[in-house]
Amino acid sequence: MKNLSILCLAILSLGVLSCKEKINDREPEVVTVDTTADKAVPYEVAKIDAEFNDPKVEAIFKQYLKLESALVNTDATATSNEAAQLKPLFAEKEVDAAAQTAIAAMADSEDIKLQREHFEAVSAEMEKMLQGALKSGTVYKQFCPMAFNNRGASWISSSRDILNPYFGDKMLKCGRVEAEIR
Repeated sequence: MKNLSILCLAILSLGVLSCKEKINDREPEVVTVDTTADKAVPYEVAKIDAEFNDPKVEAIFKQYLKLESALVNTDATATSNEAAQLKPLFAEKEVDAAAQTAIAAMADSEDIKLQREHFEAVSAEMEKMLQGALKSGTVYKQFCPMAFNNRGASWISSSRDILNPYFGDKMLKCGRVEAEIR
């Protein structure tokens, strides 16, 4: 038994010594990383499948969707620009003061978190404006229960598909269709 143990130890030692590589003889591993990959394709506004009674409301809704798309894409500069274009349309339609303040704050800010907070008031005003404004078709009131520390927030969309403006790519599909506005 003792001889067998010595023999096994000798074979094991021989195996280890013969397989040992010299550290200096190894070539460093070269890993190539492609840093020229294309940027993610931005999300675009869905086609509007509704007709409006009032062309001013239609223009406001189209601009609102561009603003929403900028938030979905988490682009603070585009959000500011789209809000700046929506601001005079809101003033023309004489929307409530809270919505006018919110759209002005979005236009004047480059902070996406702040812009998203103000988008809630803009969306509430858009929902009021759309009541009775459609000649045909449907728009969708969507709701994210996790927005603003699980308080939740709504927005209006031209599509049933969920593209969350409150989280963007972090939680793009978080939400549900809460109502259909016809």
